[in-house]
Amino acid sequence: MKKILVLSIFISTSWFMNAQEQDLKTKVDELVSQLTLEEKVSLCSGRDDWSSQPIERLNIPWIWMADGPHGLRRAPATNKAGYGDQHPATCFPTASALSATWDTDLIYQVGQALGEECQALGVNVLLGPGVNIKRSVLGGRNFEYFSEDPVLSGELGAAYINGVQSQGVGTSLKHFTANNVETMRMYMNSDVDKRTLHEIYLTPFEIAVKKAQPWTVMACYNRVQGVYGTQNPYLLTKMLKEEWGFEGIVISDWFAVVDRVEALKSGMHIEMPHVSDVNDEILLQAVKDELVDEEVLDNLVKEILMVVLKAKSLERDEVDQNVVAHHQLAREVHGQAITLLKNDDAILPISKKKYKTIAVIGEFATNPRYQGNGSSEVKPTQLDNVLDIIRNEYGKGIKIKYAQGYNLKNDTDYSMIKEAVQLAKESDIALVFAGLPLHYESEGIDRKHIDMPAAHNKLMAEVAKVQVNTVAVLTNGSAVAMPWINEVSAVLETWLGGQAGAGAVADVLFGAVNPSGKLAETFPIKLADTPASFNFPGEQGNVIYGERIFVGYRYYDEKQIEPLFPFGHGLSYTSFEYYDLKVSSKTINDKDILKVSLKVKNTGSVAGKEIVQLYVNDTESTLQRPEKELKYFAKVDLQPGEAKELTFELSGRDFSYYDAKRDRWIAESGDFKLLIAASSRDIRLQETIALESTQQIPLMVDKYTFAKELWDNAEARELLKEYMPNWIKGWTPEGKTMDEANIPGFFMEHPLIKFPYITHNEITHDEVKELIERCNKITYTPSYRTFKEVENVSF
Repeated sequence: MKKILVLSIFISTSWFMNAQEQDLKTKVDELVSQLTLEEKVSLCSGRDDWSSQPIERLNIPWIWMADGPHGLRRAPATNKAGYGDQHPATCFPTASALSATWDTDLIYQVGQALGEECQALGVNVLLGPGVNIKRSVLGGRNFEYFSEDPVLSGELGAAYINGVQSQGVGTSLKHFTANNVETMRMYMNSDVDKRTLHEIYLTPFEIAVKKAQPWTVMACYNRVQGVYGTQNPYLLTKMLKEEWGFEGIVISDWFAVVDRVEALKSGMHIEMPHVSDVNDEILLQAVKDELVDEEVLDNLVKEILMVVLKAKSLERDEVDQNVVAHHQLAREVHGQAITLLKNDDAILPISKKKYKTIAVIGEFATNPRYQGNGSSEVKPTQLDNVLDIIRNEYGKGIKIKYAQGYNLKNDTDYSMIKEAVQLAKESDIALVFAGLPLHYESEGIDRKHIDMPAAHNKLMAEVAKVQVNTVAVLTNGSAVAMPWINEVSAVLETWLGGQAGAGAVADVLFGAVNPSGKLAETFPIKLADTPASFNFPGEQGNVIYGERIFVGYRYYDEKQIEPLFPFGHGLSYTSFEYYDLKVSSKTINDKDILKVSLKVKNTGSVAGKEIVQLYVNDTESTLQRPEKELKYFAKVDLQPGEAKELTFELSGRDFSYYDAKRDRWIAESGDFKLLIAASSRDIRLQETIALESTQQIPLMVDKYTFAKELWDNAEARELLKEYMPNWIKGWTPEGKTMDEANIPGFFMEHPLIKFPYITHNEITHDEVKELIERCNKITYTPSYRTFKEVENVSF
């Protein structure tokens, strides 16, 4: 009876939602029929800095958009920029910290809190999250993005969107796409091949769109494959709308539009902000001159109004901003993000039994850097500092001493190091707070190196010389080099932790919280080790994505480079055992769902959380593939001695690569290893399964296709034997069939267009065209093929 009741409620709720949506569509159709051409055009640009254009004559309202993503930057009015005079809001940890939690449930909660604050402050659309890939460690905006991995970025982005939008507030998924450099960002061309674009840079957007349906997507500043993101029909229409089923609207990044007419024709809805009436006039004239079909304009306007009216219908009155609860949530979230990179001899956590005198060193302990620089800058509702938290919450019975150590305004001021070293020498443990000052990481500029300020590095090294129990407590939005890594006993990566981050740092240092964060990006030993080191930030307006699909850990695996700390790495105050790996079947096809289960046990003495990572390795592939690729992950909470079972479900897409030639994902028959890992370099369990593809893909032949490709396909080989039998027989040993011909590789690696003269016109140019047409009717099941080695003929 209970199941019937639940089903009945679900059906009635679904019916109500569908009916409500249909009513909204009917209303929108009526409104569009009453709009003048000038009014339609006006709706396709903002009213001012932060609001959409209203049409008062028809009671069409405006909506408020505001910067995010880790907190609300709401200007005092929609026509004010809102830098410095924005309304106070909770500043949560930035995306680089949130991603270190690997916790979609936690990110959802952050989204909910952000949505509540938007409702309280009258904001309808929050501009975030950013799911662009951290292609280079030098990216100036890396603190605002989640990861170097597309799956992790997409899943966290989807969780964020669902959390915000659960509160009746829209999001803007950004910056679509391949927005990986700040240098010349208004013009820079992301010169990325199609396969890499799909596998790495589009995938996080695809996951977020399909799993969360953001109300808006923000088109990027940069060009992609030579075309501006704001006027790229392949991205905005073919992929976003047609392939992924995006139901919302596309807005431009602020001041990103170059050609307003092309942008509209490509599927971009609203230009932001309102700059002048010039673009409206250009667009209006283009419609009048029939350069733009008015029906295309009408459809975009309808989609704009659907979002605007939905947003207004979901506004709530008298919503509490919940600043106290959200401050506490921000502390809890950061506690889950903090990543313990090194902990020799278990010197952490700090206990009163082990340490009676603690040296707290570094200006960051009193003057915290808690967020990035640029449009995402939040005015916090309050701001904690770690020295006060340690003294007030953990200092009873412990002597706490402080030394500034360095000057945040002067990177090479060494004058305070001597005092800090003496303090460390007199203490039982030294906590050295160091990292990147605010001016090192910012929207609009890229980093030039991965070094911390010289004074920070020298301070760390000098303290470590006199104090064996030195803990490096790092504050930074992205990876840094650590030349002193072998001299310190522990490294605690605290990222940019938001307004309550100081409390979380103290909680982890003193063991009130067991660290469970893991790296969402690889930390290199030196800049030269990084994938994009030769191709970043680009030159003369073009950045070549020369590393292709080998981004992040994929590159370090391929080049067999040992990183400083690998992707997915993070220690705990407890230990975990992985065991009992099972798969639902050892043989599957690309339409099956493969269930993978394992057990994880806390084998230590304190409660802790472990992040389990599932990677897939294609043992052999027709195209080059990474050694392994992250496909799933889960965070599990375990008491001492407790074990839990985790289950993952894999589909054909999880075994696929993107074939740029055929413009589709291909799951190739063959063996695949399932790797269960604690990090990309710490594989705990593995199993091999066989995939039998059911796909039928076209051979795809043109006049430049090598004869070898036809020879390796049984059906196409028969056609070659039909068109050039005498030439093939000339390479066939006596007593053998044509299939056993020893054709030199030199000839097999010639395009078909050359074969009329290679065969002395046994096959004519017209017959080559005919052969191509017949070959293009052939389909085959993709599988790894070991090509027959042939002897090359020397000339």
